Amino acid sequence: MLSDKQTKVLFTWDADPELKKHFKKAFYKIKNVKIVFPENVKEKNILKLSKDADAIVGWRPSIELLRSAERLKLYINPGTGIKHHINNFREINKAREITLVNGHGHAYATAQHAVSMLLALMNRIIRHHTMMREGVWRMSDDKDITSSTVQLRNKKIGLLGYGAINKYVHQFLSGFENEFHVLKRDLGFGISDLELFKRKVFLYSTKDLSKFLKAIDILIIAIPHTSKTEGMLGKRELKLLGKGSLLVNVARGLIVDEESLYDALKNNVIGGAALDVWYNYSPKKDKKGRSYPFRFPFHKLKNVLMSPHRAASPFDELSRWDEVIENIKRVSNGRKDYLNIVDLNEEY
Repeated sequence: MLSDKQTKVLFTWDADPELKKHFKKAFYKIKNVKIVFPENVKEKNILKLSKDADAIVGWRPSIELLRSAERLKLYINPGTGIKHHINNFREINKAREITLVNGHGHAYATAQHAVSMLLALMNRIIRHHTMMREGVWRMSDDKDITSSTVQLRNKKIGLLGYGAINKYVHQFLSGFENEFHVLKRDLGFGISDLELFKRKVFLYSTKDLSKFLKAIDILIIAIPHTSKTEGMLGKRELKLLGKGSLLVNVARGLIVDEESLYDALKNNVIGGAALDVWYNYSPKKDKKGRSYPFRFPFHKLKNVLMSPHRAASPFDELSRWDEVIENIKRVSNGRKDYLNIVDLNEEY
């Protein structure tokens, strides 16, 4: 039974009209929840509106906003990236408890993108598409190793992290004839996870990283960016993956050392990579007006498939907000068992 006390939920950006309709419809019959979509989203007005907010939904809150929101119990970050939140929430929680949750609503789309990139990389789709656009017809695969299809069958697939994204990746790829290896921080699994294990799955803890990398042919990275995971994969780790191995990254670029990755690809230490995440998100334009989100010329390599951090597309998919709606319902009912609570010590 819901509480009679009204719960105010503040959105801190100019939300799309369809998103506003989605939330208004979800809470139409729940009278003790007041959803606030401010017309004026300037900082001064948001600070004023935050004074009596019980929950806030938004991106990158300042410490001033958290201090201003004197009634705040729950802060909902709609995306998975929360590394930039950690210091502010550690600071505010010294004085009072504010729970931070992140969003996994984009997991299905991101997993789909990861699998799509992997298959496009293995089947050399982009390369052959480009050759046909350039008028090159029926080029034989065996003339150039980077134009030859790599069979997925019997490949050992390594899932680095087993959160919402890689669970979907596992589900999508489970119909192929593959062996799965999973490395995750906590080796506990729920019943729903185990149902995916139609074949034997090899499990590894974080201390077994080297063993995990040696055992696999394909690495799919879907772990959070924290102080512990930054630079987790460098020259040594990429060498352990070995010649012919493939890497897919839909997590954060900084998990893989940039120079080490470039060198490994250029020198064929690994066979190829499909990358949706990068290293410099404010690149300067060159003399021709081009901008590249990296220091090393990945765009000149034949064994790389590049994507501009769009794995979470479509961004207007309304179902991705369902877990936000559920968390708002829980805070309005006085519950604290929110979905996707961030552990500030683990940074995720």
